[in-house]
Amino acid sequence: MMKTLLIASAALLAFSAHAATADEILNKSGCMACHAKDKKLVGPSFKDIAAKYKGQPDAVAKLMEKVRKGGSGVFGPVPMSPNGPDKINDADLKVAVEAILKS
Repeated sequence: MMKTLLIASAALLAFSAHAATADEILNKSGCMACHAKDKKLVGPSFKDIAAKYKGQPDAVAKLMEKVRKGGSGVFGPVPMSPNGPDKINDADLKVAVEAILKS
């Protein structure tokens, strides 16, 4: 009985553990306030970002740094504010950037 209860509890925990999807990360981190998948809002679309960085082997690292530091000039004069780990942690940022690059 105890063994069955432990197995059932472990299974329930495994099913309830949920890794956030890229879309969930982009929404909860506020990225979608300025960006859209396929059209320019305040900032460039994810599709335009992916096209600009296509084929660059260090694109993930470059974009992660850009998100952290912010800046302007790559897609026009509108600045992007810095986004620290308190807004999006490193693991989520990597998932989001990888998804953007696949847009």
